[in-house]
This record gives sequence, structure tokens and C-alpha cells, in this order.
Amino acid sequence: MSKSVVITKASGEQVPFSAEKLRKSLHRAGAGKDVIEIIVSEIEKILYPGISTREIYRDAFSLLKKQSRPLAAKYKLKKAIQQLGPSGYPFEKYVGEIFKHEGYAVQVGQIVQGHCVQHEVDVIAQKDDLHFMIECKFHSDDGRKCDVKIPLYIHSRFLDVGRAWKEISGHAQKFHQGWVVTNTRFTGDAIQYGTCVGLQLTSWDFPKKNSLRERIDRAGLHPITCLTTLTKNEKQQLLDKGIVLCKELCHQDHLLNEISLVPKRVRKVQEEAKLLCQSKIEF
Repeated sequence: MSKSVVITKASGEQVPFSAEKLRKSLHRAGAGKDVIEIIVSEIEKILYPGISTREIYRDAFSLLKKQSRPLAAKYKLKKAIQQLGPSGYPFEKYVGEIFKHEGYAVQVGQIVQGHCVQHEVDVIAQKDDLHFMIECKFHSDDGRKCDVKIPLYIHSRFLDVGRAWKEISGHAQKFHQGWVVTNTRFTGDAIQYGTCVGLQLTSWDFPKKNSLRERIDRAGLHPITCLTTLTKNEKQQLLDKGIVLCKELCHQDHLLNEISLVPKRVRKVQEEAKLLCQSKIEF
């Protein structure tokens, strides 16, 4: 029956329900085969024409949470990234942490002098002969996409910044590149233009094998918004303090004490954070 049920995506697009996609998302979170089949079976029971992917996700998350909080935390990764707001600055810092983990020297939120004018750059990353200007486009709504206007605008800014960078002593031979990183998706035109002019576009699922999701999985850098042992308000208090990674909570009791968590809850949060940080997806 599930094969004939049409579901509604966040964008409003209607597509047939895919049990295989649900299995893959649960497997990516680390769930075993038996748990996956139990959850898929339960989800298929509640399907109805037009059901939203949000409702399917919510019910699958609830079922997985009963099995394991760390697995549920990993399963909600996409939603957790969308909660790195509302300002978008936590997302910029989070992207910076990913590049730092990959060996880059990173600066976040910098004013940079271009050849013509100054620019506010979200993330600057350098390693060896690589020098990147990275702009982060954060959306709290999964249905929003970055259209072609975004890479058009970022490319024009990068041309000005890149020209100034090349004039720096020792930079003439470096590889300078503009990046756009978003937690949602790009339109086809945006990808076509970005690829044509040499911008590196990175979204939730693009490019294949090096998307935002896959970089996070490889690094095991999960945001604090993944944690099921913290309330929404407690997560926001930590984000306001500049804390974005679960690993920052593992051994620093004072960060949780500062938001008035009692010792028992501190231990629970740290236990979940440690389990989450220890698990990585292997490709």
C-alpha cells in the first residue's frame, strides 16, 4: 500500500512515499536492521494521502528515540542544523568548525578589504596554498532554496576580494576560491552558474560524496541542537554563548552549570554528547 501513497515534501511537491529512503536515513543514523524494519513498518501503518514529510519524520524520530537517544539525535541532524538560528551566526561558526576539523586555519565574521570596497565575510579558511572566502546561507525553512541570484552576488564579491588577496605578498601562486555553503539546497540554475564560474557550492546534499551532510558525518561534528536531553531554551542559551558543538560539552561541566542545569542533568547531557561524538558514518 505504501508504494501508492503520495506524500507532501516541505517544498509542497508531492511524491510517492519511499520506504527505501526512510531505511537509508535510519541506517545513516546508525540504526540496526531490526530497528529499521520495525520503524518502517510502524510508519507505513500511519500513512495517508498527502501526509507531510515533516509528520513522517516526527513519528520516525519518536520511534527511534524510544530505542536510543543518541541514534535519534543523529537522525534529527538536518532539523538540528535548521535550529542554528535565528540569526544565522551559529551556522557560520558551525561551518567554520567543519573546516577547522579538516585542517584549515579559520576566521569567522571578518571585515575584508577588497580591491574596491570592504566586505563582511562569513568564513575565511586557509590551508597550504588554498585560500577560501566562504559565504553561509542559513534557512530555518527546509523548503527554501538558494536560487541563481545568490551565486551571482557572491561571485561578484569574491572577484573583488580575490583581486586584493592576490596582491598580498606570497599569495600570487595561491589558489583563491569563493564558496557558498547552505543548509538547504540550490536550484538547478544556481548550480549551473556556480559550476561555470568556479564557485564551490555546498548544500545539504550537494555535491555528491562531499555534501554538507556527508562532511558532518565523516567528522562527527554534531551541533548541540541535536541533543534530546536539552530543552529548546537551554540550547538557545548555549548558542548565545557561542557554543555550537556537542564535543564542547563533553568535558566542560561549567558550560552546563552556567545555564542552571542540576548535576544529574549535566551527567545525562554529557553522556548523550559523548555517545554522539564517538559515532561517525563510514563511507
